[in-house]
Amino acid sequence: AWKVDISKLDLHHYLPLIFDGLREKEEPYKFIAFTAAMDILTRGGKKILPVVPQLIMPLKEALNTRDPDILCRVMQIISALVKSTDMVGESLVPYYRQLLPVFNLFISDRVNIGDQIDYSQRLKNNLGDLMLETLELLEKHGGEDAFINIKYMIPTFESFHE
Repeated sequence: AWKVDISKLDLHHYLPLIFDGLREKEEPYKFIAFTAAMDILTRGGKKILPVVPQLIMPLKEALNTRDPDILCRVMQIISALVKSTDMVGESLVPYYRQLLPVFNLFISDRVNIGDQIDYSQRLKNNLGDLMLETLELLEKHGGEDAFINIKYMIPTFESFHE
């Protein structure tokens, strides 16, 4: 529970710090970082947009761990960040070169189990599918330059608009 209303928080100070905690592998730290980030992204509103440039390094460092558990959490956070408020998706486009290289390594890690049920969908821990969903969100919310920039970094990516 928050002791202070999220709208009163100094996001320039706290949000990069919380995003830095996304690399944590130990409980309760990883839970606190993920939950705090999701809370702020869902309730932060327009205060999030000016902080986006400060979030790139913590996101890049978390992606560079290449740990599947951390990557799944980061994909969920990036998706929430893009949906948090208007223009965030477009403001991320210049940073694709920092964020997307790791996607190339894991984008093909998709599970094909035929007609069986994949329960990891509900748990959001199927890395390949999460990455594809995240890329589609980045394309959808990134404006007209998003697709060409994603395609430059991830040549195998196909637009969902086609």
